[in-house]
Amino acid sequence: MNWKRTRSLDGKSGASLRPHLQYLQILCTSLHYPTLSPSIIQTYFFITITLYLLLTLVMIKTRFSRWLTFFTFAAAVALALPAKANTWPLPSADSRLVGENKFHVVENDGGSLEAIAKKYNVGFLALLQANPGVDPYVPRAGSVLTIPLQTLLPDAPREGIVINIAELRLYYYPPGKNSVTVYPIGIGQLGGDTLTPTMVTTVSDKRANPTWTPTANIRARYKAQGIELPAVVPAGPDNPMGHHAIRLAAYGGVYLLHGTNADFGIGMRVSSGCIRLRDDDIKTLFSQVTPGTKVNIINTPIKISAEPNGARLVEVHQPLSEKIDDDPQLLPITLNSAMQSFKDAAQTDAEVMQHVMDVRSGMPVDVRRHQVSPQTL
Repeated sequence: MNWKRTRSLDGKSGASLRPHLQYLQILCTSLHYPTLSPSIIQTYFFITITLYLLLTLVMIKTRFSRWLTFFTFAAAVALALPAKANTWPLPSADSRLVGENKFHVVENDGGSLEAIAKKYNVGFLALLQANPGVDPYVPRAGSVLTIPLQTLLPDAPREGIVINIAELRLYYYPPGKNSVTVYPIGIGQLGGDTLTPTMVTTVSDKRANPTWTPTANIRARYKAQGIELPAVVPAGPDNPMGHHAIRLAAYGGVYLLHGTNADFGIGMRVSSGCIRLRDDDIKTLFSQVTPGTKVNIINTPIKISAEPNGARLVEVHQPLSEKIDDDPQLLPITLNSAMQSFKDAAQTDAEVMQHVMDVRSGMPVDVRRHQVSPQTL
């Protein structure tokens, strides 16, 4: 077969395949999915290129084959590859800043804030904090939303899984790699035994297609809402744990990282105490962690960093309320000695830092002295 030029079945000269291969090269070299292993990327590549060539052979006789096959290939790539997780290179030991914020223009039928959060793999409340005043159900068309992808790494060892329940994020440091993946999470709701505790523990077990054994308190709470839970909920679409579960060793193994059968609740306080992730995220995490992986769950609404370039960064989240009547925006934030020293330092504008602590945007802000106003990075 002549790869430069072919003839269609009716004998007319067909379109050159060279543009198709150029499009193929551009698309494939522009793809960047840092959480995928080379073997997985290679598999997707061969599947899509095979599909592309087969469709080209079938449609080469049409005058629109170049564009038709191009769009078919683009669609195949989009469908074949999973959504990209937010994975960033690790900064040096004297820096904590990772990621980069994005901006999203709401279209006429742009969907809810939850749909936009899911698109960028961020949490619902994080997106709401970063965009105060936005309608969470019907964001105004044409408005520009800040997507809060930039963050400071928690003040904790960079190993295994670190969960900061105050910011509703999970940080995973894969062994042997100089990177961190940030996942939005849902945590325990207010009331009774549903609060997610802090702990230092390890992964004790993991299971695909798990069953769910609700506690007596959970069954009673559901019953009060008119829902009769069985003693054991089997795996399947009605199981709120989704398709994957990672069990933690502490507290007798009652706390898990798991998926969900609902299309909401990530980045919110909605669970019965466990850590909830989107299904694609828990599937990826499930494939990477092993029993014995360290898990550190902390509760730190404020993070600070004196960066090597002189920036003095502060990231403040709303503290977790303990009572239903609490207003998280008004709850006091307690500074430990290191944070207080950071605020009192000559290089820090204390008034600006206090303003950041009052606003609580959930995004890193430079509070070094000699700035007219706080600057979100």
